[in-house]
Amino acid sequence: MLCSGHVCVALEAHFSSQQVTKRAAVVAQSCSFRNFPLKSSPHTYLKALFSFLSVALNLWITTMSFLDTLRQWDEAVACVDKAHLSQALEILVSIEEPNSKIYFNIGCLHLINQELDAAEKAFDRSIGKDEHLAVAFFQRGITFYKKKRYEESFADFQHAFKELRGNQLIDYKALGLRHKLHACEVLHNMALSEAHLGHWEKAREHLVSALNYKTESKLNLIDRALQSTLKQKLFQPAVVSSTALFRPNKHYVAELEKRDYLGKAKVVSSIIPQDEFSGFAPLQPQVEDGPIGPKAPEVLRAFEGEPHIVLFEFVPETSGELAVVPGNIVFVLQKGADNWASVVFNGRRGLVPHNYLERMEINLTSKPNQAADGGEKSACIVKVHYTFNLALYIDCGSPYATLAEMISKKLLLPADKITLSSTSPAAGLTVMDASTDMQGIWSSANCGRITLWCDIKEEPLKDNNPGVQMHVIALYSYESTNLEDLTFNQGDTILLLTKVNQDWFEGQCNGETGIFPAAFVEVPVDAK
Repeated sequence: MLCSGHVCVALEAHFSSQQVTKRAAVVAQSCSFRNFPLKSSPHTYLKALFSFLSVALNLWITTMSFLDTLRQWDEAVACVDKAHLSQALEILVSIEEPNSKIYFNIGCLHLINQELDAAEKAFDRSIGKDEHLAVAFFQRGITFYKKKRYEESFADFQHAFKELRGNQLIDYKALGLRHKLHACEVLHNMALSEAHLGHWEKAREHLVSALNYKTESKLNLIDRALQSTLKQKLFQPAVVSSTALFRPNKHYVAELEKRDYLGKAKVVSSIIPQDEFSGFAPLQPQVEDGPIGPKAPEVLRAFEGEPHIVLFEFVPETSGELAVVPGNIVFVLQKGADNWASVVFNGRRGLVPHNYLERMEINLTSKPNQAADGGEKSACIVKVHYTFNLALYIDCGSPYATLAEMISKKLLLPADKITLSSTSPAAGLTVMDASTDMQGIWSSANCGRITLWCDIKEEPLKDNNPGVQMHVIALYSYESTNLEDLTFNQGDTILLLTKVNQDWFEGQCNGETGIFPAAFVEVPVDAK
């Protein structure tokens, strides 16, 4: 039986709107028959009964409408994962009462199809539903930018930056959108709008401000834009990924599915050894005689999914994700189009980034560490400390050239550009090369594992006069935000030490040593 209390609880669980909460409270209070006097006439009771049933029916219809919306929303997102964008758009547009997130998704799909007027209209409605949704302002700013309405584009990017409230980024993962809106990206696009309007000085000011909000992954984006503004050249805008859409709450979606509370039959006793199989093998025919031969030793008992080895450590941020470290073996059940993989690890299921994994080829018919020619050949797990950690299998006794080639291939770097060390920087680096006694390295393996440290060889600056030191002049002031950065003022002379990469130099100024952006200084022509 449906009562007012049940309807109120259901609505408050699914809607956060104050309007629904107040309406449910009024229904619960007004439709309580205990408030009626005992001597009320039958006409009064019937009137109250019909009033209660009418309001309860309306609330039930509202609840069912939410469930239909949730089901269509989930179906549309599944179509996007399968690259069926037109079908997804049709489903989303057919939803009777879309919320702010659904309007955002509609706008993104129109934006992909270059339907700019429809995208603008959808983002307008999304912002109308939630005026604090910064990413919606950002996407509408992109729409205005593509329509060459740069003043309106700048205003929307400025509004998005205001909604960040001084934070470095907003992570929308908890709201169902796998995207992080960075403040430096918003300032980057504000600078681009100013550049299109011919305000190059304001554009540079926004990009310098973006350096205060920079993250390591977005650093090159800001540096390249700064270099472009110095030459008064336009650059590309920062955009949201085309597959980044708001997804419905997975716990609510799970409630839509039917559940089998009885479960399935499980073999608890059998005379056939293979009936202990833990996957989905069918039952074996029962015979009176026992097995002919001895039972083969089991190498691996996880048969569901494809085996993968974990390359990098992953720390979960939600309850649906799994914590893994390099060297763990997980079994991939399904890989989504958003680069997340559903895996099994230690009997638990969860999500792990697919690019953190590497597929393993496992042969269960042969014994481990046994070569095809019958000879014993052991493999060693090599853990490499770099800017991130990685692990790989290498045959023990391999020469230095083979080891360096395999590691450089994983790092996507040339083998002659990396330096390997068998000791940590804290203990003093012991650099390895072709003359290193590799037998001693492999013999130091502990339980088939060794640890190495990897670094990139620093590229020295070109100097036509070896005995002369190179200096550069600071074009702008730079205030360090990290311990390794170098602080200097406009006009300071800086002694160049090394070229870290294309965008960063290391130098000395005012008795301090550190790294700084190459775009902030004027480099001599013969030093480039």
